[in-house]
Amino acid sequence: MTLTKSSTPGTEPHGQTVAGAVSARPLRVVAIGGGTGLSTLLRGLRRHVASSSQGVPDEGGLIADLAAVVTVTDDGGSSGRLRKDFNMLPPGDLRNCMVALSEEEDMLTRLFGHRFGKGDALKGHNFGNLFVAALTEITGDFARAIQLASKILATRGHIYPVTTANATLVARMDDGSMVRGETKITASRKRIAELMLDPPDAAPLPETLEAIERADLISVGPGSLYTSLICNLLVQGMPAALAKARGLRVYICNLMTQANESLGLTASQHIERIYEHTRAPIFDYALVNTGAFSPETLARYAAEGAYPITPDIERIEALGVRVIPGHFASEENVVRHNADCVANALLALCGTTLAERG
Repeated sequence: MTLTKSSTPGTEPHGQTVAGAVSARPLRVVAIGGGTGLSTLLRGLRRHVASSSQGVPDEGGLIADLAAVVTVTDDGGSSGRLRKDFNMLPPGDLRNCMVALSEEEDMLTRLFGHRFGKGDALKGHNFGNLFVAALTEITGDFARAIQLASKILATRGHIYPVTTANATLVARMDDGSMVRGETKITASRKRIAELMLDPPDAAPLPETLEAIERADLISVGPGSLYTSLICNLLVQGMPAALAKARGLRVYICNLMTQANESLGLTASQHIERIYEHTRAPIFDYALVNTGAFSPETLARYAAEGAYPITPDIERIEALGVRVIPGHFASEENVVRHNADCVANALLALCGTTLAERG
């Protein structure tokens, strides 16, 4: 994909505004990922989607259609128990995305996040996962259950599991050993050399491939490098769909390194690890945090062996990926991306690019 050179609007000051460079028509957006990273991004994008209850655009209605493509390889906690007991896909990450896109997010965050503390069967489960499990039994189809749940919750966007295959992650570690299952992979003290999916021919939903083909903007991340991002890209047909996509493809780099997944990796090395698994370049841009963190935050994360990811911009651009730099972090108890800053930067960049293309 060839892009016209431009500045990176929407990031001054610190990505707080969409810099007026917006598309003449509302955008079609696809966000790929999992974990808290994807749900955080969706909160920022949701504010630019037409209200499903009012039918009128909010904040200019910059997004006409928003689709979240979500990982389904979790095998721990409540999701893992439901996966085993009901032979269903894990609902946890999908549930978080539903809440993030709901018009009643504050109430649903408490309700869907409520974890039962009593009862042999219920203890440890949260209500949101049981809600999805009930709809799956009613409909007999997990993907249909997610769509029905989204309709009930009036979400501002579509939510798709990346595959409906009962897939399991398998990792080859740096010592040659094989570790099976997401929970065991993340708990391992060894470094991941290669990630695989079993079965290897797990297929995406047709709706996902169609959304990618039609999208003006496709984001991957933020999220755990292997267990939230690369796992989605192992699904058969996903790399090819992204490689030939006409829309703007943006990698949203994590803020901090993560044990077992990205310790010591720079921003460019994150992209390299992704390309090793996709076997094709799939990004036009990388959104990378270049803002400083407070000494308190640095000390807290250093105590856990985590550090800010180095924004090695020249190496990223040597990969053919242009960089969107900015202060994209929010420092609270846990460092997360500032959802509004990231969403504004993405939408302004996409709007400018489409305008330049005419």
